[in-house]
Amino acid sequence: MKKLKERWGVKSNWRLTVIFIVFSITGSTAAKFAAPLVAWLGISKEIGWYVYWPLRILLIFPLYQILLVFFGWLFGEYAFFWNFEKKMLRHLKLGFLLKDK
Repeated sequence: MKKLKERWGVKSNWRLTVIFIVFSITGSTAAKFAAPLVAWLGISKEIGWYVYWPLRILLIFPLYQILLVFFGWLFGEYAFFWNFEKKMLRHLKLGFLLKDK
């Protein structure tokens, strides 16, 4: 935990706990929204698992990113998660999507 706190610049255990809670709520919410989203888009398992699952993951990825910042804001950790998001987008070579470079 100490290395993670140093890496993320977090000083208190309470703040680290809140960050973990945000990650878990975001993951659970994105997973819960996955089925209705792909159904709404007309994507079913009948197209084959090798197409269905990659499409589902690609569709959920942007939703997860939005939810991560939203739940971060809701729990008072907006700055942490917005910075986390910017690092991730730059790492994925999607930094051009950010206005503040």
